[in-house]
Amino acid sequence: MNPSWRNMDRTTLDTAYNNGDPPTDFKTRSATFYAAHHGELDVKYGPAPRQRYDFFPASKGDRTNNGDRTHTPTFVFVHGGYWQSCDKELCAFVAEGPLGLGMNVVIAEYTLAPDASMTQIVGEIGLLLDFLAERGHSPLVLGGHSAGGHLTAMHRAHPAVRHALPVSGLFDLEPIGAGRLNIKLQLSEGETARFSPIRHITHGAPMVVSVGDAERPELIRHSHDYAQACVEAGERMVYVPLPAADHFSVLYDLAKPDGLQLTALAQLMQG
Repeated sequence: MNPSWRNMDRTTLDTAYNNGDPPTDFKTRSATFYAAHHGELDVKYGPAPRQRYDFFPASKGDRTNNGDRTHTPTFVFVHGGYWQSCDKELCAFVAEGPLGLGMNVVIAEYTLAPDASMTQIVGEIGLLLDFLAERGHSPLVLGGHSAGGHLTAMHRAHPAVRHALPVSGLFDLEPIGAGRLNIKLQLSEGETARFSPIRHITHGAPMVVSVGDAERPELIRHSHDYAQACVEAGERMVYVPLPAADHFSVLYDLAKPDGLQLTALAQLMQG
């Protein structure tokens, strides 16, 4: 792959995608969430060690569809980490938001690079969605952060997905393949083209595309350009910039039932 991209040298490109480490309170918030909520943990959706998820049912009194669990939407959250780090336990606190809206919640995990290629990672999320649909968790609301936002966009046309929420997503893999992030990913040129959602805008679930307006410019560009491409393709989409939010604090808003992202999602679902 070309070692430079859009006139950025390798150092500049790597800096443009360096978000640092997640805040230490992610672990604290998630531990508090696990202590307060009874869920079905480490459910296997495939044979690989990381093909697992945690399921948290909506409280009966909070469920949509008049308390009918069978038709209550299930919010599926896919974590970020540039497809090569993080786990479901770190980000579980975000479940507070969709639970507060009366949805069931799945916090999912997947095999990371270099143990899995992008082809395999994308395939695992498809396997997860098939598994959830077979278990009766439809309709699904698919959401994800960063790399999880990318995986959300890749699967918004899945038949069980009714709405989607990619948060600070990565929608063009070309710059990813040109920098240090590709050391573990080892993206082929074919994968870069095939798995860049912005290159393949097809009809899919209505969605909210969100990004923090204090994020790195490259991350903002990804969401802005993808949202614009979806509008031009005639897709139903709401673009939500989050004031003063960086690449990680966007998840604090997602954890609030009345936050900007879930408010926009709820309005989209009602429309």
